[in-house]
This record gives sequence, structure tokens and C-alpha cells, in this order.
Amino acid sequence: MSFLQKSGTLFSLLIKALRGEPANITFGSIDRAIVLLAVPMIFEMLMESLFAVVDIFFVSKIGVNAVAVVGLTESILTIVYSLGWGLAMGATAMVARRVGEKDFNAASVAGVQAIYIALAVSLLISLAGIFFSEEILRLMGASEDVIKEGKGFTKIMLTGNFVIMLLFLINGIFRGAGDAALAMRSLWIANAFNIILDPLFIFGIGPFPEMGVEGAAVATTIGRSIGVLCQVYHLFNGKGLIKIHADNWRLRWNIIKSLVDVSAGGTGQFIIASASWIFMMRIMSQFGSVALAGYTIAIRVIIFTILPAWGMANAAATMVGQNLGAQQPERAEKAVWRTGFFNMIFMGTVMIVFLLFAKSIVSFFTNEKEVIDNATQCLTVVSLGYIFYSYGMIIAQSFNGAGDTRTPTILNFFGFWVLQIPLAYLLANTFLLGPSGVFWAIVISESALTIAAMIIFKKGKWKEVKI
Repeated sequence: MSFLQKSGTLFSLLIKALRGEPANITFGSIDRAIVLLAVPMIFEMLMESLFAVVDIFFVSKIGVNAVAVVGLTESILTIVYSLGWGLAMGATAMVARRVGEKDFNAASVAGVQAIYIALAVSLLISLAGIFFSEEILRLMGASEDVIKEGKGFTKIMLTGNFVIMLLFLINGIFRGAGDAALAMRSLWIANAFNIILDPLFIFGIGPFPEMGVEGAAVATTIGRSIGVLCQVYHLFNGKGLIKIHADNWRLRWNIIKSLVDVSAGGTGQFIIASASWIFMMRIMSQFGSVALAGYTIAIRVIIFTILPAWGMANAAATMVGQNLGAQQPERAEKAVWRTGFFNMIFMGTVMIVFLLFAKSIVSFFTNEKEVIDNATQCLTVVSLGYIFYSYGMIIAQSFNGAGDTRTPTILNFFGFWVLQIPLAYLLANTFLLGPSGVFWAIVISESALTIAAMIIFKKGKWKEVKI
């Protein structure tokens, strides 16, 4: 086949992926299935990361304190993301397994029970946001000026956390069923509204009130809410495998228990990782608002590139879940290594871009020299571990897709809490490397975590997990 023929075939496959053509997950070409699943999942994650980049772009026009409060709040919201991702992983694993068994009604029932869990958890977080937003910022090391300017942002984001939870969860249900394009489209819509509303609410354009940094929270919450409404519509009226009917809404405590068991590990692993980011942010805060702002901008850019790679990881999880349900563990394993190879090519390319153009990328967000210097250093150093990250996230999600959420939880505990946090503190303070010590600790710990995950994955015990 000539290069032009190959290019035409690939282009055709990409179009099919974006249109939502069903992937033959349990038979046929593995590469074709990966592309059909991964492309919409990559765009889905790209859209999720776009929330952060758009917010920080407009908020950076307000000032350093506004950027700092967004960074501190986002580090707290990683706990919400962890809960949402953990529950979504449990739902993806269970829905994928039932779909692999061709029991589509059971997959729909599992999705409904997951929604009940998400609503209950988000209520508790909303109460914390209403009553303790100032205290939470103070605990994170924010100055009184930062708290005064940004407490409203923190309160709105925490109080409206239910839309974050539902957005993650329902997309996890769609992914488990192989409806990746549907998950992608809901985030397209959510982001479109966020991009339009952000400057209107932040700067008070036209009839909109000038709300400053709080406007970013309002715009993001509205955008995500519209995305959730689109998801709910498709759950009830869509044409996909998952169709929710009136009889699906009955509480099924046995399924809720199974979901909690599977999701607990996924939630635990993300909370362990997210809480470590909170501590890393706390370490960075001791170097002042300028260093914190630079770190926040760099991390937003890093997340913007890593979340699309998580799209490939989510594709691997769906491939694993459905193929284990179809009694094809070897096909599941082969899919993981192929997806990891594709992810390595993507993230290796991003690493080269960051090494060459980090300062230009960061300068897009701010004109302050010290902030640019800190952000550039962070972006350059952290990107050095991208090759390791590419395989690490694929393997972690593959464990989760199999229902083995315990293994990545243990790996995260040792990688982040036993290695990353102590190493960051020692390098930053004891060895007087300052912020760069934090950056190098991220690279070292993430790389070690990937190597350990690969060794355990090859042993194959994840193939025997029952859910």
C-alpha cells in the first residue's frame, strides 16, 4: 500500500472515529479499534483540559493573586476530580464488562446506580464549599490578599462540584459502552459555552456584571452544567447501547456495593495522587505568589497535554474491560501495549515541543518576567519524564479497566507519598534547590512509578479479577 493510500485510509478512519462509528473491540484489527475508541476520547480529554487553559488565560489578565487563587482552588478540586474519576472508572469497568457479556440492560442499571453515588458524594462537598471556603484557602497557605480576592471563586467551584462529578461519571458510562464520540461531544458543547461566557463574566462585557476571578467560576459551572444536560438527554433519548428507562431507577444496593468496591480503589488512587499535588502546591506556596503563579500556569499547560493522553488510557481501559468480558485476556493485553506505543509517540512529540518552545508557550499567558521564568523551568523539567508518563498512565488505566483498582492504588501511595512528597521537600528546602527541587521530584517519582507498574502488569494477575 502506498503512502497516499495509507494516509487516505487513516484520514477515513479518523473521520469515522469523530462521527462515532462503533469499534469492533472484541474482534478484528486491534489498531483500528484503538483509533476508533481513542480519537474521540483524546478530544474529550482535550476539551476537559481546555477548561483549565481558557480560565487561566483570562484570569491571568487580572493579576498574580487571581492566578494564585485559581491554582490553589484547582489543587483542592483535584479531590473532587479524584472522586469523579474514581467513580467513573468503576462505572466504566462494570459497564464495559456487562457490554462484553452482551447484557446491555445490566449495563444501564449499573450506570444509574453510579449516578446515585455521585449525587450523594457531591452534596457533602457542596456543603464544605458553602461554609469553609476561606478556611480551606488559609489552610493551603494563601495570603490574606489572595483569600480576599479569590474566596468567591473557591466557594462557587466547590459548591457547584456536582456538575464536575456528573460530567466525569456519565462520560465514563458512555466510554464503557464504547460510545466515546458521545462523551466527546458533550464536552465540546460545555467548552463552547465556557469560552464565550468567561470574558463576559470576568470583565463585565455588555449587560454582564464584572465579577473578576469569580466570573471564571460562574462561566465554567454554567458551561459544564449545559454539558451535563446534553449527557442526560442522550441517556434517556439516545441511540447508543446505554438506554435508561423508568424501571432502571430502582435502587439496587448489591450493585451499589459492587460499584463502591470497584470505585474505592480508583478513587483512592486518584485521591492519593491528588492529595500529593495539594502538598506539592503547599511546598510551592512558601516561595511566594510569583513562584506559585508560574507553577500554576505550567501545570495548566502540562494538564492540557496529559489529559489527551489519558484519552488513550481510557481507550485501553475499555478494550481491557470488554475483552475480559468476552473471555479474551490475551487480546486485552496486546491492546494495552499497542495503545502504550501510540501514546509514547504522542507524548514524545509534546516533550520535544516543550523543550524547544516552553518560554514562548508560557509567554502566551503572562508578561511578568519572574512568572515566565518559573513556569518555563517547570515546563521544561517536568516534560523530561513524558516518555515514562506515556506508558504509566496506559497501564494504570488498564488495571482499572480490568477492575483491579487495588494495584494502582498501592503504586500511587508509594510513588507519591513515600517518594515524591518527601523528595520534593528535601530537594526544595534541605538541598536549597527551591522550586526546581519540586519539579525534579515530579520527574523522578513518576518515572519510578511507571517502571514498577510495567513489572507488575507483565505478571498478568489483573486478568483474573472478577467484577
